[in-house]
Amino acid sequence: MKAAVVTFPGSNCDRDLAVAIREVTGRAPAMVWHRDSILPAGTDLIAIPGGFSYGDYLRSGAMAARSPIMRAVAEAAGKGVPVLGICNGFQVLTEAGLLPGALMRNAGLSFVCRPVGLKVENNQSIFTNAYTVGEEITVPVAHHDGNFQADAATLDRIEGEGRVAFRYTGEVNGSARSIAGILNDAGNVLGLMPHPERALEQAHGGTDGRRLFEGLLEAVA
Repeated sequence: MKAAVVTFPGSNCDRDLAVAIREVTGRAPAMVWHRDSILPAGTDLIAIPGGFSYGDYLRSGAMAARSPIMRAVAEAAGKGVPVLGICNGFQVLTEAGLLPGALMRNAGLSFVCRPVGLKVENNQSIFTNAYTVGEEITVPVAHHDGNFQADAATLDRIEGEGRVAFRYTGEVNGSARSIAGILNDAGNVLGLMPHPERALEQAHGGTDGRRLFEGLLEAVA
């Protein structure tokens, strides 16, 4: 699998994500700077990491979504290349219009950083095929603006189309219908607030995130 990790000013999980991809696939991903206008030839997975792109000024992910590289990301996504956005990456994908809804300030108005329970809602995507529907897993979160919101019609549509990938099992940030991660209509773009790259090794507290990358490797390879 030939992956690319996009880095913006303020990204702070890009190396964590690169290490996770390397550990699972055996191949280090290309590190792509936000000012680049093209992706490496043959890229078959694009990963947008967590962090605080542009310091979360204006709106989280809003400025990063206008970076030159995002035009290439959108074009690749339109051709079916898998795109994974984690935490700030999820925010960037919504701001770029690749996913619906918006990530708002946490309902408790405080930064949340802890392991949380997730329920797997859909295991028919390239990102979730290594899980079982209804399975509960534990993955850490670390965000201040993870409150997913959309209008009722949009929420009904993404739920009806099976595009909710993960749902919180308890209260975390006020997200509508406890949504933690969603897919685009084609199923090749996933945005999620929890950090699977931080749940790769037992020494880090658990391995529930590893299967996301393992499933991706199997699906893409």
